[in-house]
Amino acid sequence: MQSYVTIMIALVVIMTIADLIHKGSKTYFDNAGAKAEAQLAAGTADCSVGKEDTRLTQLSAGDKAGILVSTLVTDVATAGEFHNPVRRLVHILTMYGFILFNAATAMIIFGEESTATLAQVWNTGAVMLFIGTFWFWFSFKVDGQAEGVSWTSVTLRKDMFSLALMATSVTAIGWSYTGGGTGVWFALVILSTASLFGGVYWSKFSHMFFKPAAAFNKRVIKANGTNENLPHETRFGGKTAADDEFQQNRHSMELLKDAPMDMGLGIKREAPKHY
Repeated sequence: MQSYVTIMIALVVIMTIADLIHKGSKTYFDNAGAKAEAQLAAGTADCSVGKEDTRLTQLSAGDKAGILVSTLVTDVATAGEFHNPVRRLVHILTMYGFILFNAATAMIIFGEESTATLAQVWNTGAVMLFIGTFWFWFSFKVDGQAEGVSWTSVTLRKDMFSLALMATSVTAIGWSYTGGGTGVWFALVILSTASLFGGVYWSKFSHMFFKPAAAFNKRVIKANGTNENLPHETRFGGKTAADDEFQQNRHSMELLKDAPMDMGLGIKREAPKHY
């Protein structure tokens, strides 16, 4: 089993690197970072809103450390990017269930002895993973609510990660409930975990490594003012009438120039519920 776990870890590392290369994620952030540093070094930048002085700010090591802590606490540990509280709970259950399950598995396999506490942590993680993955599948699968896609509709490459997580939780609970051993349930556990860790290149698995880095970068470029040269304010009004006038006139469409500064919620006015 130690050899098997080592192979799975190696597959995750290799396929995550391959996925980053394929999607160009690292190249994108490297280029964006270099552009931001060049803007900061120049000391000036075109302001998308106008009337903003000293928009660019050099961040100290302490500033970046604070941003890192905020990223870990808000975006990673508590899934703060999810505004829907139920979706957030589903994500937290899945994430911490996955962490507990895999951490306990590694400690049991590589440790000198298995304890009742480790076994309890392992089972707790498996149950949390089961609840989180199945709750997601039946309540939030892909665009089930917004696009009217049935939960029975499966696209292997798109749903591989979810299906593999679901299979891992089910087979792990089944194996534990039947007393362990090396029978059919054990073979199913090996098959499901192999599909999970062996399919990283084609699934969203590598997203869990990419996401924290992207969240940190987003906070940094917003704090230093570069913000990939995107607008810092929207049409919700500026500090003065001159700011509002600038906002309205920067659009090329006459319709937008004459539109009110606050145009309301738009498509977010009501939840998708028409299917």
